[in-house]
Amino acid sequence: MEICTLIAFAASIAVILFYQLFFFSRLAWYHDQSPATADEPGVSVVVAAWNELENLQHLIPLLLEQNYPAYEIIIADDRSSDECYDYLLLEAARHEKIKLVRINATPGHIAPKKYALTLGIRAARYDIILLTDADCRPQSNDWIRLMASKIEGDKHIVLGYSPYSAEPGFLNFMIRYETFYTAVQYLSFALAGLPYMGVGRNLAYRKSVFIGNKGFHSHLGVVGGDDDLFVGEVANSRNVAIRTAPEASIESVPKRTFKAWFRQKKRHLAVGKRYSTRNKMLLGFLTGAQGVFWVTGITLLCLQSFIPYVAAGFVVRMLVQVVMLSRAATIIDSRVRWYLLPAFDFLYTIYYSIIGVTALFSKRIRWQ
Repeated sequence: MEICTLIAFAASIAVILFYQLFFFSRLAWYHDQSPATADEPGVSVVVAAWNELENLQHLIPLLLEQNYPAYEIIIADDRSSDECYDYLLLEAARHEKIKLVRINATPGHIAPKKYALTLGIRAARYDIILLTDADCRPQSNDWIRLMASKIEGDKHIVLGYSPYSAEPGFLNFMIRYETFYTAVQYLSFALAGLPYMGVGRNLAYRKSVFIGNKGFHSHLGVVGGDDDLFVGEVANSRNVAIRTAPEASIESVPKRTFKAWFRQKKRHLAVGKRYSTRNKMLLGFLTGAQGVFWVTGITLLCLQSFIPYVAAGFVVRMLVQVVMLSRAATIIDSRVRWYLLPAFDFLYTIYYSIIGVTALFSKRIRWQ
């Protein structure tokens, strides 16, 4: 029994180290460079908004200040019942860059946000679509330029990073570190030629890719997935680029209650059930290895068996992880503290076990 537990402990470390050294190291030593080109093609920034008056009042001025010669801002107002529509009418009259798409009703078989995004994208003048959400904030006036410059040649999709703003409290700690760790995974896998998702808060692709894929056709009625399921379908080893420069990041407002965060994560993980078999295996092996590592390691310590081996395995595994993730943090999110990574790893395993089981057996989840 103890020998089998030790073997499982060692196997989990081997799997984790493989992911760290083969995948995560690509991001840890990645140098984000812009293509040497003077072309600045037109860009359509598309935002779907539902009762987002206050957020849009913060976002739109930031979008209007972007240092880019040819772009438009398309706001798809999704049945808002606040003063959002009146505000957008006024802003559209004042600024020619702003285009308003009003949605008064959504077909019952289509998820509301996907319908709003579809109408917004179809109304776009330019081929490059740059997506974000109403509660997001570009971290520089060069956001559009940095994201758009990555779309050239055979690169038709750009994956960006979108951290959550730092606030006091344990919940904010978990949200920020989980977001960082998720980004490390999807950016690293993309660099390895295995792209599987992006985040709609900071994502760019060609309109022709969207139209050619029939938009969200294969998952129209699924709540969520307008970013990860879509990217998982259209991305391949040749057509994806990533953008990690801090000036190209988009900061978002985090959930402030455990109930709201839990609901959000349950929706995200429920969508994950629709990932391709390859992508589910790619993520499942890593998540499973993390769980086995903590369960078997703690079991061996409680049994007081093979303590020197367990200690050595823990040190090696954590040392490699801290090096890789702290390096990645210098690339995409310098606010992440290396000395908190082991604590997050343990908490993440508990969190994923609870919320993953809940999402697995969840019923249909409503977006609004």
